[in-house]
Amino acid sequence: MADRARAALLGAVSHDLRTPLAAAKAAVSCLRSYELPLTAQDHDDLLATADESLNLLTHLATGLLDMTRLQAGAVPVFPRPADLGEITMRSLAGLRPREGAIMVAIPPGLPQVMADPAIMERVIANLIANALRYAPDGSAVLLIASARADQVELCVVDHGPGVPEADRDRMFAPFQRLHDTSSGVGLGLTVSRGLTEAMGGTLEPEGTPGGGLTMTMSVPAAPGTARQSSPAASLTQSGREEAA
Repeated sequence: MADRARAALLGAVSHDLRTPLAAAKAAVSCLRSYELPLTAQDHDDLLATADESLNLLTHLATGLLDMTRLQAGAVPVFPRPADLGEITMRSLAGLRPREGAIMVAIPPGLPQVMADPAIMERVIANLIANALRYAPDGSAVLLIASARADQVELCVVDHGPGVPEADRDRMFAPFQRLHDTSSGVGLGLTVSRGLTEAMGGTLEPEGTPGGGLTMTMSVPAAPGTARQSSPAASLTQSGREEAA
């Protein structure tokens, strides 16, 4: 089993390293060349290519490091009472979907979560990015929060192709990308579930009524913290907020 995992890791990493490494190397080589007559636009395009390629490499390295830490049980987690609305807004900051692509509903009086805000932010951002990847044009990804007993749940709902029930466990296995053929070694959901469980929570998939996939992240509620949260709202990545 360890040999198979090691072979899968090496195969995935070698495949997904090649393209961004080659692109970054080519862009930097062109920028350093004194023989190529580069215009200002050429210069900007090459810098953008190098930047995007290095971002991909950073994402890959971060995923592999997270996976290693999770397997070793060495993820530093610092739970504390935190506001889910604030965490969700920060998780949206690095995403650039089209206008109206994301709608968030956080009800008043929702308890605070007992979680590591930085880790929870990363997990939510990954779940949203994954949902946006499969959401059909014109549809919105929904983020719906609720409280159940001593837990706070956040459902990330899309109306994409969905995942058959028989394949849902396999979604969380390392190096599995199912429908996705883009760059990456398929560690996003593996790491997201591992980080959620490290905070004492769960991350479970289910079908969206009418088609699609709903990822439900559940974390402990902070005791005695029910209070007036931000009103339920429709949020777009432009930063505008409209009362729902």
